[in-house]
Amino acid sequence: MPIPKFKNEPLTDFSKPVNRKAMEQALAKVRSMFGKEYPIVIGGEEIFTGSKLNSLNPSRPSEVVGVFQKADAGLASRAIETAAAKFEEWKWVDPRKRADYLFKAAKLMRKRKHEFSAVMVYEVGKTWPEADADTAEAIDFIEFYAREMLRYAAPQPVTKIPTEKSELWYVPLGVGVVVPPWNFPLAILTGMTSAAIVTGNTVVLKPSSDSPLTGWMYVNLMREVGLPAGVLNFVSGPGGAVGDTLVAHPKTRFVSFTGSKEVGIQINELAAKVQPGQLWLKRVVAEMGGKDAIVVDDQTDLDAAAQATLVSAFGFQGQKCSAASRAIVVEKIYDRFLEILKQKGEKLSVGPSDEQSSYMGPVINEGSMNKILAYVDKGIAEGGRLLVGGKRVEGDGYFVQPTIIVDVDPKSTIAQEEIFGPVLAVIKARDFDHALEIANDTEFGLTGGVWTKNPKKKAKAKKVFHVGNFYINRKITGALVGVHPFGGFNMSGTDSKAGGRDYLLLFLQAKSLSEKTR
Repeated sequence: MPIPKFKNEPLTDFSKPVNRKAMEQALAKVRSMFGKEYPIVIGGEEIFTGSKLNSLNPSRPSEVVGVFQKADAGLASRAIETAAAKFEEWKWVDPRKRADYLFKAAKLMRKRKHEFSAVMVYEVGKTWPEADADTAEAIDFIEFYAREMLRYAAPQPVTKIPTEKSELWYVPLGVGVVVPPWNFPLAILTGMTSAAIVTGNTVVLKPSSDSPLTGWMYVNLMREVGLPAGVLNFVSGPGGAVGDTLVAHPKTRFVSFTGSKEVGIQINELAAKVQPGQLWLKRVVAEMGGKDAIVVDDQTDLDAAAQATLVSAFGFQGQKCSAASRAIVVEKIYDRFLEILKQKGEKLSVGPSDEQSSYMGPVINEGSMNKILAYVDKGIAEGGRLLVGGKRVEGDGYFVQPTIIVDVDPKSTIAQEEIFGPVLAVIKARDFDHALEIANDTEFGLTGGVWTKNPKKKAKAKKVFHVGNFYINRKITGALVGVHPFGGFNMSGTDSKAGGRDYLLLFLQAKSLSEKTR
């Protein structure tokens, strides 16, 4: 039976009462589970430790969403050894059967999508639409990668010669350590892990300490669809002892990481060191930070450009590696653009993420909140002018106002360093060419976009704007699986192009055979 063509999962329309009620019921269900304890899972065995890790609700930090185990180096090593043993069986499983586990998982996640979204509302502070989009993307990754595995499992083309019969096929790598981020705690985790599993590898998954329950939801889903024990192992705990042990272990074959530049560099360095008994050079797939820019030309719809800039800057509180943290505006329309930004920016509401009326929720934790506010102070100290926001919102949660700082020097701290919060730096450029120069003048190269109606300017930006994901006359966030393969240049990572046709190759290696026939 042929597999249906891939289609993106539709987003939920919460203006419809039936959808709103379904989400409210899911939020109530997840809330009723607050404080529940969850185990480490290694080879199917559930393990509880003496040391615990609490996952908190950033909207109301006194609320414990879930209690998790803190693993140690011993458990981390045990997880790798268990995954390595299981790999000897899993690598021989028919790719169609491996893909079938994913198809079943997608079907089940789709059935329970509001419950998955509700967990993210409480655990990481995603608003309803942001959580729903995260779950939809997770479903997309599962569906897309299952189909991609079937494509890679099919006969591969090779050049024929008369005297030999030749073939090429793909085989898995081995044990993978998957280290996902908290900001897309379901979508990215699901994509990274599902890709590794469907290609025939076994996985040790270490979720972010800020979003372990979301990781558990995926792990439990895969257990429900019958994924054999040991193929996916779940190890919660601190990044130091646990993460370093997983990355450095000689039986670890690859590391798939999404997170900050600093941690990505550290993982790359640690993985590059060959350990005693190690038989390979480890492969590192790293997606890191961004300092993404929207360039606004004088030949454009300023109202639409301002709206796209705000959505890109403040969706999920600016906590996306793809978020617009710089608006680079041509001098000719600079003042007018600021007027529109100010007018629109002051209307954005901030509040608990479980309340549907909140446009923005909290930032992830107290440390992040304090760091963001320190960047705001630094931006003003270095000559920027505060246009909107700039303060903490009073209350128990980690709420920061949407903040716009204008007249920012292109070389200043807030124009160069990733802030990972709701802070937009606005920079004046002499003209469109100057704006492109400023846009490229950071160590990152993840997403970027331009707003212009001029065809020649579009053509030039397409060639010279050095980012992995480039957009024209639209927001620069919200990449869709299959539509916008995602990954960046320079210090934004290894340009893995998640959700694209090349991605599964990162978890495979090619074997070539030639048999002499005459």
